[in-house]
Amino acid sequence: MSGVQVADSFLVANGKVRGIELHRDRFVGSCAAVGVDASAFWDEQIGRLPGFGRWFPRFELRTSGELAVQLRPAPPTGGRVRVVVHEGPDPRTAPRVKGPDLELLGKLREAASHRADEIVLLDQDGTVLEAAYSAIAWWEDDTLCFPPADRPLLPSVTARLLRRIATTHGVDTAERARTPADLQSHEVWLLNALHGIRPVHAWSDSAIDPLPNSQSTTWQHHLTTLAQPL
Repeated sequence: MSGVQVADSFLVANGKVRGIELHRDRFVGSCAAVGVDASAFWDEQIGRLPGFGRWFPRFELRTSGELAVQLRPAPPTGGRVRVVVHEGPDPRTAPRVKGPDLELLGKLREAASHRADEIVLLDQDGTVLEAAYSAIAWWEDDTLCFPPADRPLLPSVTARLLRRIATTHGVDTAERARTPADLQSHEVWLLNALHGIRPVHAWSDSAIDPLPNSQSTTWQHHLTTLAQPL
């Protein structure tokens, strides 16, 4: 996994992907920022992805300057998750680009794997940014909330799709700075391209919350309907 400047992954299920244009923009834009035009490569390789089965390909710009694709079978998609908070400042070197910190984030999550499914990263003031491999959203009353966009966040395709869904259904959204303690009294979701939405059912060593009134199933359905043929 080392030696990756830029990476992007997404779920391909029977030839359909949600938000593929956003994934393209993120990957091609990040490559362009380091002087590499990846647009033709992306378009060519997208046409080669299988139209059957479940896959989780990873597009890469390596430090050698080589563009590559790893065609990987999709892991099982998860449900509810337990999270733990990373102790200390955000350790990433390039939080707004997917790729340079993947190896570091993998080690962080592996170190916490005996305690939780994901590890939450904090900004300098102790407010929540995102998890190692997931964006974060939560509900405050009837408002779907996200961390402020001016924080050091990876641009999340799934979070952008949720904002589109909210607009379509007349649901208010907001950007708010919140600490882990603030969020433990709200319904919190982890978001990524593989799983879509995974509701947080426990923080650190707290008891499991069965989340009887979770809205995640409905919104996961909304996400699924956005998948389009490649």
